Amino acid sequence: MSRPVLLPAAARVPKPWKNGGGVTTEIAVSPDGAGLDDFDWRLSAAEVASDGPFSTFPGIDRIIGILSGDGLILTVEGIGTVRLDRGSDPFAFPGDAPTVGRLAGGPVTDLNLMVRRGHAARLERIDLASGTQLTSGPGLLLWQTGGGTVTVEDRVERLGPMDALLLPDRVTFRADPDTPGILWLATVA
Repeated sequence: MSRPVLLPAAARVPKPWKNGGGVTTEIAVSPDGAGLDDFDWRLSAAEVASDGPFSTFPGIDRIIGILSGDGLILTVEGIGTVRLDRGSDPFAFPGDAPTVGRLAGGPVTDLNLMVRRGHAARLERIDLASGTQLTSGPGLLLWQTGGGTVTVEDRVERLGPMDALLLPDRVTFRADPDTPGILWLATVA
């Protein structure tokens, strides 16, 4: 089994969206070093400050969740309109479908899992009040708020806000928050 890899938030660099309409921060990509046209999967956080079209990604499926802000109203061609907020379940849609986002209030930050079509993927938000044992992977664990430790076998990693842990294999781990917080699990197969 491969060991989990810590991906600290402080090491990330924000970049312009593919369509130039906003800013995204890549959390992880596979294969390592892949660009926007050749990744198998990619997890990123995007800052959405105004209404507008989403970038299109032919052959890609997307799953989006809201990290912060009042929410986002998405209109996806062929699917319809959905309102997302911090309490919503993540929403899956084709990355090549024309999509427009409207802010429900002020700016939002979303979490966006993109996978090459044909890969199975899941994005899950977990409210963590106390120590919890979870199973996930391969994929990524993102510690959104607060901080705490993640124990995988005999290894303990301390994570702070927006730090991530790459899970190369399916593993059972224990997450122990310092205070109640939010974890996200992105699973890709």
